[in-house]
Amino acid sequence: MIRASFLCIQMSAPDMNLIVPVEIRSHAGLTVSSSFWILNEHQDCRQPGLDHCKISNCSDKPVVIQLAPTGPDWGPENIGVGLDKHGTVPVMNVTWKLKSDAGILKLHGSEIDILDESTNQSMCVQFSYNFSRQLNPNYERWTFSLDGVVVDPGQTYVVSVVNLPEPESRDNRIRKRITLPRCDDSRIQTARICLENGSMWEPQMTPSISVDEENEMLSIVVSFEAAQYSERYQVSIQNQDLHNSKNISKENRSSLNVTFEFGLWELSQCEMLLTIQPYFLRCKNHCWQHKKKIDYCPYYPPQTFLLKAVVGLLVIDVFLFYLLWRAFHKDSVDPPSSVTKDQPKGFQLQERKRVLIIYSLDHPLYKNIVLKLCGFLATKCATEVVLDLLDSARVGVLGSIQWLNWHREQIESSSDKILILCSPGVQAKWRAMCGAKQVFLREDICSPVGDMLTPALSLIVPHFIRSASFEKYIVAYFDDICSEADVPSPFNITVRYKLMKQFEEVFFRILDTEKHEPGRVNHIEGLSKDMYHQCPSGRALQDAIEAFHAYQLEHPQWFEDELLESSDLEVEETAAEIYDDLTSNIITYCEPDSAQVISHVTT
Repeated sequence: MIRASFLCIQMSAPDMNLIVPVEIRSHAGLTVSSSFWILNEHQDCRQPGLDHCKISNCSDKPVVIQLAPTGPDWGPENIGVGLDKHGTVPVMNVTWKLKSDAGILKLHGSEIDILDESTNQSMCVQFSYNFSRQLNPNYERWTFSLDGVVVDPGQTYVVSVVNLPEPESRDNRIRKRITLPRCDDSRIQTARICLENGSMWEPQMTPSISVDEENEMLSIVVSFEAAQYSERYQVSIQNQDLHNSKNISKENRSSLNVTFEFGLWELSQCEMLLTIQPYFLRCKNHCWQHKKKIDYCPYYPPQTFLLKAVVGLLVIDVFLFYLLWRAFHKDSVDPPSSVTKDQPKGFQLQERKRVLIIYSLDHPLYKNIVLKLCGFLATKCATEVVLDLLDSARVGVLGSIQWLNWHREQIESSSDKILILCSPGVQAKWRAMCGAKQVFLREDICSPVGDMLTPALSLIVPHFIRSASFEKYIVAYFDDICSEADVPSPFNITVRYKLMKQFEEVFFRILDTEKHEPGRVNHIEGLSKDMYHQCPSGRALQDAIEAFHAYQLEHPQWFEDELLESSDLEVEETAAEIYDDLTSNIITYCEPDSAQVISHVTT
């Protein structure tokens, strides 16, 4: 069934004003786009030597007859920009020519049909005219055009023209598929719809790099020009070892600055990638990103590189000498027990340990704490850290479930550990898995890996409950910014460590070594609460903890501010599917009179 409506458009021509009815058709069940129409100018119907010309809708189509004029020929098509009361719009002009044969004397007019393939909406316009000569006064073929058809960038339209009356065979109709260019085409990039997609925005991104050699810190200030139709931006910097992003609002400013600071120990590559993600009115979360690569090594003092290289070679030489010495004395007799008792017990790291860190992206400042903890474990503790943010490319390829499950299996078959950092987001997401209201955190939306905690809990909790011992799992929280109430109930049956007060105990757990032995208490220099911040990576971790603690004091409702009721990034449906899929192997219920959550594993 066809529904038809008629749109009257004011046409202007020399010495006359025409009201042009245009028939707009759409198939049942499809929405008609309001952008499919004709501008009220640039219509040229009357021409010299033409006595009669009329533009109308297609309701008075002549009857099909056997003797009919021949079909038309295509003229050049033209795509550009027009102007209406709301601003500039992309337009298409359709041109056709009449054949100069005897059939022109029987021609009564031409019908133009335009079909939008994406919406199945069509437009029909009819030109009526009579001719007494085959050529115009310039002895050229008669040429007509339908100008100012408003179209959408990137869409495909089917244009057909037929001379009237149409023959029974219907073989004199000509058709053409016209695909409009996208907004990066210079012909239409000044249209308002393209401007609202950022077609003309040039951020002129300029990074300014400085190195604090004394504190071993790298500072990068990213400056760029704001766009007219984008009020907020996400600026990211990343390389193989790190990924950090910050959101910034325009707030009536024409130029914006974003500052990133890193410890040089966090960086293993000189090359870094800067990315600016705008959020324009039209493309919203799918706008084109502007990227730029930078190299910070030229800003690093050359003498420092040389000094560190020399020191590194010396350390390697000492280590190799130690290994040779140990191999040579491997079969030597141990000293008497009385002598051993008087000597402080040494502690040797036999192999490099690996730790998978599970956490919740509660806040950008909390994410910074997690990254600084990874840097401290890697540099001070010689521990291999497995973190989703540091392996986002592989997470994107494998998917969160496969990535987590692969690392869990690797840890289960080795002496490595899983460190679970509890926070308000961990408790809230666990309760959501038990049937409470689902939780959407702002930082999960901005993260390249998304919410990794929910799939992690779904994989870990069943194995944790079935474990005969909990030696693979270490449960901890930062007591300056979190509390024991943030620990989900399944983990209440094991020890909960406070960081950084009990970090030394945590590290002994990572090493599978006892801190307390009969008659002695072992210590590792530089890991106590009063000493861990005396190294550069520890100082960076302490600063990150203090910064978030100060922010919490100023914003008591900080966690509620990070919660999203609904997501404009089309994440809610995906997140809901993840919750359904991940919780299908765990049956949970909460006791009504207590905060304890009991979990049963299905077989």
